[in-house]
Amino acid sequence: MTNNGVEIMVFRPSYAELRNFSEYVEYMESCGAHHGGIAKIIPPREWKPRKKGYGISNMHLKLQNPIQQYVTGRAGVYKLFHVSQKPVSVTAYSEMAKSAKYKPPKTDLTQAFWKNIRYAPPIYGADMPGSLFDDETWNFQKLGTILDCIEEDVGVTIAGVNTPFLYFGMWKSLFGWHIEDYSLYSINYLHFGSPKTWYSIPPKHGRRFETLASSLFPVDAKECPAFLTHKSHLISPSVLRNYAIPCGEIVQNKGEIIVTFPFGYHAGFNQGFNCAESINFASRRWIDYGKWANRCSCRKDTVTIEMDIFVKRFQPERYFLWKQGCERGSHPEDERPRSRFIPAKKRKTSFATVNLEHGKVARMNVNVPKWQPVILIERIFG
Repeated sequence: MTNNGVEIMVFRPSYAELRNFSEYVEYMESCGAHHGGIAKIIPPREWKPRKKGYGISNMHLKLQNPIQQYVTGRAGVYKLFHVSQKPVSVTAYSEMAKSAKYKPPKTDLTQAFWKNIRYAPPIYGADMPGSLFDDETWNFQKLGTILDCIEEDVGVTIAGVNTPFLYFGMWKSLFGWHIEDYSLYSINYLHFGSPKTWYSIPPKHGRRFETLASSLFPVDAKECPAFLTHKSHLISPSVLRNYAIPCGEIVQNKGEIIVTFPFGYHAGFNQGFNCAESINFASRRWIDYGKWANRCSCRKDTVTIEMDIFVKRFQPERYFLWKQGCERGSHPEDERPRSRFIPAKKRKTSFATVNLEHGKVARMNVNVPKWQPVILIERIFG
């Protein structure tokens, strides 16, 4: 499936292939799936992830830390502010999501999302530890990838990384542009409900995207070089196209899987009430990406993965130099030309405000892009 110049591949594995997941990911990459940043998997019918189904009233789950998502910005460049809400049961959340206040319109949802992104802030039940898969079937805790080394070698579990998270969404709830912690892969299954729209940037354009994002959010980039890991920044596909950055789009329906690849920036939104489950995984190819992880230094919950474990086990011939700090080399995507953005005119800085709850007001500066970019190509040498 090619969209906006980005080919997002769709795969239909057998159950045996799905159970041998690491090998199947290698097959997907041999087909070039990773070049699109994300790919879709349509599972075989014989895979039954949850035999008893998804009766909301029988789940007895509570969203402990739902967030209300306020969006500010203009001209396709936006920033998210998350305000914590009181815990709510899944039953109450589903009723809220289907109410007149939050239900999706009966129009083109993509156009409606970008047109109304700043209005009627949705509530998102994100990053909730847990799983809806049956234990006896193939599930995300049985992927059998090299990320298992973290628990096997040092006995460490990292919530949402090597243990699954659940995501309960409603219309317009969203996730900003980001790559996974340490540029890991991720796998996302939509258990039930409305579709989820995904956007992706091919990894070979990731460096150029980072340069653009830093120029559009200069204050955030100065305060935290890894500000995109906050998942709080959104740039519309139309803005990206104006800067010659390809942006793919694909819809994930219930019962379908989305895989994101190392250094594949992605973002998206939910088209209505739904529930997804996600976890990270890794391959040997990922290790060189993980070495270049840009970690957030301004948040206490920043994920830390000790790369020594993977280099020592899977790249033993490089371990000595790695420990000496002499082995990292160039970023895997720096072997290709990198673009540097030179604006044709000085960007105009505008200020936008968003009213939060309890009288609080947040203010941010937004660099409104001019639509005459000049792109210089330079070769990066490791």
